[in-house]
Amino acid sequence: MAKRLFTSESVTEGHPDKMADQISDAVLDAIIAQDPNARVACETLVTTGQVHVVGEITTECYVDIPYIVRRTIKEIGYTRVKYGFDGDTCGVLISIDEQSPDIAMGVNKALEARKGEMDEFEAI
Repeated sequence: MAKRLFTSESVTEGHPDKMADQISDAVLDAIIAQDPNARVACETLVTTGQVHVVGEITTECYVDIPYIVRRTIKEIGYTRVKYGFDGDTCGVLISIDEQSPDIAMGVNKALEARKGEMDEFEAI
């Protein structure tokens, strides 16, 4: 019988991954609310006093990502440096490009899209 090793990660309240996920979700939600056909590949990294939001986004709308980041951090409850993070004073760095042409071509010109066989969610 073969031995197997099962591993998993579990993070608790206050872990930077939890904040990062909420920020990425908030950016996605803000974009999709204005442009349901947007394509969003957004990742967030949180480290001491800094938030980095990176990825590729193709959309017809504008959202104020630094504002969304700060609002989300404050909604979580990080409003003072003594709490370990402050949404008003942390650095927010944004590096967002449009979706690469290679990926867009694969999505825009998929066989299902050309034949009109895609449902509304597959077309996104």
